[in-house]
Amino acid sequence: MKRLIVDYKKLTDEILELLVSQYPYGYDEDDILEFKMASGEIVEAIEVRSEDTIYLVKIGSKLTQALKEYEETVFKKEDDFSFFENDEIDDNENLDD
Repeated sequence: MKRLIVDYKKLTDEILELLVSQYPYGYDEDDILEFKMASGEIVEAIEVRSEDTIYLVKIGSKLTQALKEYEETVFKKEDDFSFFENDEIDDNENLDD
C-alpha cells in the first residue's frame, strides 16, 4: 500500500471526497497524527485511506477552507432544485387534474 503526504494545495477531488466521507462530522484531536519530516519540520495530518493508498493530509486553516468549498460545491450540485422554480401548485387544485 502506498503512503503519501498531501498538502492542501495538491488535494484532488478524489481525496476531498474521501475526506468528506471518512470524516462527515469533521475531525477532532484524536484523529490528528503528528510526525517529524526529514527536514525536521513537525507536521500534523489526518489519515485518509483509499483501496491502494494511505494519504496523510496536512491540516490547517487552508485545509478547512478547501473542505468547506468542496462540500458547498457538491451539495449545491446535489440539491439543485432550480428546475422547480416556475412550478406552482394551487392548494385547492387536485394533482391529478
